[in-house]
Amino acid sequence: MQLFYREINETPQADATPLLILHGFLGSCDNWLTVSKQIAQRFRVFLIDLRNHGRSEWAEEHNYTVMANDLKEFIDTHQLHQPIIMGHSMGGKTAMQFAAMYPDALQKLVVVDISLRKNIGNHQYILAALQAIDLPTLPSRNEADATIAQYEPDMGVRQFLLKNLYRDDQNQFAWRMNLKGLVENYENILAAVEFSKPFQKPTLFIRGEKSDYVLDAELYSLQVQFPNFTLKTVKNAGHWVQAEQPQAFLDALMTWV
Repeated sequence: MQLFYREINETPQADATPLLILHGFLGSCDNWLTVSKQIAQRFRVFLIDLRNHGRSEWAEEHNYTVMANDLKEFIDTHQLHQPIIMGHSMGGKTAMQFAAMYPDALQKLVVVDISLRKNIGNHQYILAALQAIDLPTLPSRNEADATIAQYEPDMGVRQFLLKNLYRDDQNQFAWRMNLKGLVENYENILAAVEFSKPFQKPTLFIRGEKSDYVLDAELYSLQVQFPNFTLKTVKNAGHWVQAEQPQAFLDALMTWV
């Protein structure tokens, strides 16, 4: 599958290490544009839209195995040698699945606020809010925001979701994401990542202090699966670590890499 991407390279160098960034559920590569500019001072950064998200292709199948294979195809197509792969949330699980399937194809792994385990679904109300919007009759973005506000009071979350809304060639509102496909595959998105053997290469987990996606009780199992494992906890941050505390996130990442 052909994945949409943006390449960010603030200091172009032919030998700069490629660093691939994978967004989370209902997000897109654009969520990482601001943070990536600082990362790109040292690395050749690729911001990637995963399948059924952003400007990438849609497909009925959506699980971590096929997304890892999409990523392998991307790396092979662009002839990227030993990249660092970083993913947030769903993107973090995709990155871990890639490491499980293709451990020799990456140099280092960075996982942002997600663990291996199956997650308890907490997006149902958001999916319901998005499905409640009647796109053919939608008069404005403000009206879409008002509909979502009946389900989600946080303006920041609503703005994040509304980044998926655009006008198509017929000037009709449409979703960039494959909303129907994501709803149908939601259980696959919550699923655990399975490893047949430990991933031996350097691995960084960055979690938000206020988040419950990476629990203290899971650290031993993560250490077993990732023997070369480092954990950094960003204070005063929830699940969207890189957006809530961007400088602290960058400090944790850049010091480690």
